[in-house]
Amino acid sequence: MDAKQNSRSPARQIAVLVETDDLWGRNIVEGVCAFGNQNRWRLLIAPRDRHGRLRIPRIWEGQGVIASLRNRALQQHLKRLNLPIVDVSSTLPAEPWFGRVQTDDRERAAMAVEHLLGKGLRNFACYAPAIGRYSDARAQEFRLGIEAAGFACAMFDKPAEREADWLTDYERVQQWLGKLPKPVGVFAGDPHPARQLIEVCTMNEIRVPDDVSILAGDEDFLCNVVSPQISSIELASHQIGQTAAGLLHTLMNGEPGSDQPVLIPPLRIRPRQSTDLLAIDDEELAAALRFIREHVSEGIDVADVARACHVSRRSLEQRFRKGLNRSPGEEIRRVRLENVRRLLLDTNRPIDLIARESGFAGAASLSQAFQKQFGMPPSALRRSNTME
Repeated sequence: MDAKQNSRSPARQIAVLVETDDLWGRNIVEGVCAFGNQNRWRLLIAPRDRHGRLRIPRIWEGQGVIASLRNRALQQHLKRLNLPIVDVSSTLPAEPWFGRVQTDDRERAAMAVEHLLGKGLRNFACYAPAIGRYSDARAQEFRLGIEAAGFACAMFDKPAEREADWLTDYERVQQWLGKLPKPVGVFAGDPHPARQLIEVCTMNEIRVPDDVSILAGDEDFLCNVVSPQISSIELASHQIGQTAAGLLHTLMNGEPGSDQPVLIPPLRIRPRQSTDLLAIDDEELAAALRFIREHVSEGIDVADVARACHVSRRSLEQRFRKGLNRSPGEEIRRVRLENVRRLLLDTNRPIDLIARESGFAGAASLSQAFQKQFGMPPSALRRSNTME
């Protein structure tokens, strides 16, 4: 449909049943609104019934729904509407009567594993109690990633009698934490259980991050307001909202959707105090890692690192292989590209300027290395974090 035809067609009525009490939900809704504004959608945002539940009013006559299907009751409520529906959550199993756009849990886990391994940690755990905000896949993908790296992952798998019990079950969480070998890196399902871990550690004089390093699987204001602040994984939630809206547009036009969920990779790690450590006994290796982080934008190579740390190149290679299971050259490239990713997301600098500032010969060589590391060119990552 061209712009002239679209201007004469009636506006579509779309319901958005997504909670807006956290950053993820608000960004989803903003992404949907951005798409809707370009396509003459009239949005019904977060309607509720007299019990405060997300529900479609009986008098509403619409053409499609975007929802976060986190419970069976809402799922059944929407199924009865017999309308095109797109889910932006992965809490419940997918079903053929709705489309789905979600964060790629495997990519999220890979980011978490790389971040915690990069801190020199060798003990790992996952705290993702069933709180109705995410699926079991989030924790299981982290466990599989840790095991693939050659380590064990302790899982908090004691189910609460009721979903809300995790909020007050500090004693059981404290007992679980107390049994973990230290130092330990813990992946928390999202900022809510991560905040609870911080509180339990504070009450029991468990040092964060020295004894327990905590990484949340999502980003929210909670990560900034607790002490110490919580490292988190920033999701491409604006892009999820826009992609979900595009999928709904396709379904409402009678075109077939995908049989599989559309997976959107996370944007990056937001490092904060809760993982601000280097748990490495090898002082020379720790010094080399600090040097790389402080000087990576200067175009350093392995020889520069060896000279700065007063060790031979062969010794440096051996220490990196033993401590991190990668070479110093691989670590330099990894840190350099992480710095590039931060600049792409946090600044408006041209890509060719970022390339030169980050030690690359130019935009072409940066793009090639970035594509190999992250599976997309730098321009695509920048677009994924930009509201149209």
